Amino acid sequence: MSLHRKTSLPWFALLASTALSGTAFGQEVTATDDDVVVTATRRDETVQTAPINISAVDGEAIEMLGLQNLRDFARAVPGVYILDQGNRAGTPIVFRGLNATGLSSFDGNNTGGGAVATYVGDIPLYVDLRLNDMERVEFLLGPQGTLYGAGTLGGAIRYIPRRPQLGTFEGEIRGDGWSYSHGKGVSTDTGITVNLPIGNAFAFRASADLMNDRGFIDYPFLVQQVGVSNPNANPADPAAYAANLKRARDLNTDDTFSARAALRFNPSDTFDATLSYYYQDQATDGRQFSQARLTNYPVPIGKYENALRVPEFNSRETQLVALEAELDLGFAKLVSATGYSTFHDLGQRDQTDLLIGLEYSYEQFPSFTSFTEEKSRERTWTQEVRLVSQFDGPFSFIAGAFYNKQKVDGYSKEFTPGYAEFNGGLRPDALEYYSVNRSDLREVAGYGEATFQITDRWQVTGGIRYYDYDLKTQSATDFPLLYSVFLGRDPYSIDLDFTPGGQKDNGFLFKANTSYKFTPSIMVYATFSQGYRIGNSNGLEACEVPPSGSQTVCAQPNELFYTADKTNNYEIGFKTQFLDKRVTLNGAVYYIDWEGPQVAAASQVGLSPIIINGAGARSRGVELYGSARLAEGLSIRATYSYTNAELTELSPNLLQILTPPGFSTVYVDGQKGDRLPGSPEHQGSFFIDYETPLSGDWTLGAAYGVYLQSDVLSRTGGRAGGLTLPGFDMHQAQLRLEKGGWKFTVYGENLFNEYAETGVRGTPLFDQSVADANGDPVYVRTYGTFVAPPRRIGLRVSRKF
Repeated sequence: MSLHRKTSLPWFALLASTALSGTAFGQEVTATDDDVVVTATRRDETVQTAPINISAVDGEAIEMLGLQNLRDFARAVPGVYILDQGNRAGTPIVFRGLNATGLSSFDGNNTGGGAVATYVGDIPLYVDLRLNDMERVEFLLGPQGTLYGAGTLGGAIRYIPRRPQLGTFEGEIRGDGWSYSHGKGVSTDTGITVNLPIGNAFAFRASADLMNDRGFIDYPFLVQQVGVSNPNANPADPAAYAANLKRARDLNTDDTFSARAALRFNPSDTFDATLSYYYQDQATDGRQFSQARLTNYPVPIGKYENALRVPEFNSRETQLVALEAELDLGFAKLVSATGYSTFHDLGQRDQTDLLIGLEYSYEQFPSFTSFTEEKSRERTWTQEVRLVSQFDGPFSFIAGAFYNKQKVDGYSKEFTPGYAEFNGGLRPDALEYYSVNRSDLREVAGYGEATFQITDRWQVTGGIRYYDYDLKTQSATDFPLLYSVFLGRDPYSIDLDFTPGGQKDNGFLFKANTSYKFTPSIMVYATFSQGYRIGNSNGLEACEVPPSGSQTVCAQPNELFYTADKTNNYEIGFKTQFLDKRVTLNGAVYYIDWEGPQVAAASQVGLSPIIINGAGARSRGVELYGSARLAEGLSIRATYSYTNAELTELSPNLLQILTPPGFSTVYVDGQKGDRLPGSPEHQGSFFIDYETPLSGDWTLGAAYGVYLQSDVLSRTGGRAGGLTLPGFDMHQAQLRLEKGGWKFTVYGENLFNEYAETGVRGTPLFDQSVADANGDPVYVRTYGTFVAPPRRIGLRVSRKF
């Protein structure tokens, strides 16, 4: 039986036609779309008047749609694709198909993929922030380096929290409870927000939220004792299972505590400053990962089960202190944004399959199970200052300077309990591999834009950015068990020989934009902009010829370092409203030339994670978004986007493919015309909402929405054994009652319980078995897919005061 239900093309035809009558699904949910004020251009404008491609999801829409994190926005904003791989894995953000990395490489990163900058207020910081007490979230498609301090390759996301309000006491209490069709127990999310005025010039605002998602992924084949239990015991044999294995249910939990406190000082119309503190702690016990596709295992594996041997917990703590101040100088506003952030990450992974794949005979040990301990720490200080003109006349400007200093320290340890003793040696800590990485980044930039209003309807803008960065790295690896057991080193010793690396560069980026208003509600615009992302060393030593030693991690000549990649973005768009602003239709077409795209890969020797450059790529596409008020209380919104992202040149040695039987690899070239992985060609959404008054001052609301996407490649061109993830559609509905400050919402997500695969680890070629020293089978379990949550039914309650 097939595990998948594919999306039919008529749905996309329906969405395309619907979009012609209506603005973005994620844009404002209230009556008039042009009322959404955004500050993406560094001035107060509306979505409709800003002459760039921007979508804004306001606080009301976030609340009504039940959006909790970045992954939820994939169904709300056209041209944006965010992989839902759960809290344990990374959250790659793909704008307009700008991703050349295979889906297997996104695991636990803290960068969002690196092609999109994320901001908390005016502070650049990647964090998958919980969306409580938000004014709005803005999405800017296309490079934004002439408007923002942090450089961007494909675009930017801005979280805009609600600021403390002077002279007003207000707040909210909120609660949410839900359950999954697969999984036990009730998940909860509770929170509170309070706004306190302090005299005439101060205000304090604070919020705190605690989410406990109970999860839905089971680990039915965990070993009872690592290094003692047989991980390959036949699970169909009750006695063998009871002696070696155990089941854990719903391990992909998500326990997140988030809090914010902000003090605002606004003594006059000329000065406004806010000091904020953000805290978020996320923890999970396992992956949102299914291995239902495995064929080598002796028993069938369920859709929401995996066959991994140890729990894969992970915890992430993010803190940010930010001081944002604005001074009105009359002719201009002077803005300062200072931020200091820390990020701590601690996790464990099942490393057994990777070590078996190295073919160093680890699998000979019948009780072989390996796990990792991974820890990292980031400390980042940023300072941005900009001047925004506000004098009368046809000329205006924005000028800014940016400084960023970041230190990153991390290590990865691999443990193989019992393996040293199996080989007649001693290594009490069972430490098999130890890798340490450090980096120190210093980055400065100056940027600005100048606009000339040629007529009341026609404006032109030019922008420039100068950047200069210096990135220094140090890395070291050791194989303690190898040297202790087989080469006579002290059984407690660790020897780290650090290899320096890094890269420095500077240069200029440019932007040109023009727009023309045919009427106050019909505008066309055109933009050329350049994006940039820094390169780095991969921190590996060059391989000898041939590589020496039974265990080696080293780099081939094309694996030693990777260079910066750049984008040239060309875009033409329109923004229109008709019938007294009851109908909105916006759209854009774009072409992006991508030079030297950075691609995650693995070294040929030792399979160490590295990054390489592809030869070149491009992305072409269309985005449509619209809304319409059909009658009093009845509105619809729809989006559609088409993305054609592909290689433009032959990319030698871009991918590695297994050559079964066994796990040897060979390089595969990326061919001109190969489609890029990590995002669908077609995406669409449709949303309808109806609201009507009832007796007793109650208001009844009902809404229905559907999100659709076509298939996604896991590797460039579907090569090197890559899996094509089928397209799917997700349906949601809600019924709500409101009175005064109370709101009750009953909702359902993934109503038809679609089994949707959103990411992949490994390829089908990993689906193999080898043998241990007794000749018994050892099941390799690399291959599997990340999955979207099953049907979810819940109730949200909130009370504003």
